[in-house]
Amino acid sequence: MQGILYEEPNIFLFALVTLVLGGWAAWMTGRACALTWRTATTVFLYVLVLGMAVRFIHFALFHGTLLSLHYYLVDTIILQVIAFAGYRFNLTRQMVRQYYWLYESSGPFSWKPKAAA
Repeated sequence: MQGILYEEPNIFLFALVTLVLGGWAAWMTGRACALTWRTATTVFLYVLVLGMAVRFIHFALFHGTLLSLHYYLVDTIILQVIAFAGYRFNLTRQMVRQYYWLYESSGPFSWKPKAAA
């Protein structure tokens, strides 16, 4: 997997920077967009910038390649998945909580209209 998903000597550094630090920031980005009723397009654009920041951390701390399209895309795709999961999770909670008379949760990432009583 080294060379395909990450360029560091071990997977621990990739997991620390991309999954833990970047993943937390991506989840919080999705959460912030959901709580302020922004669109999914906004989440997508914010995470493109976040992907650049994660690439910079790899470069600055672990001597990774800064301007590598391959690793930027890998990091950004992973962050996009985490951010959209955070977005849908928080949007679902918000819709069910604020419009409790209209919607009920149908899972952690979706809601459905309430059945007529």
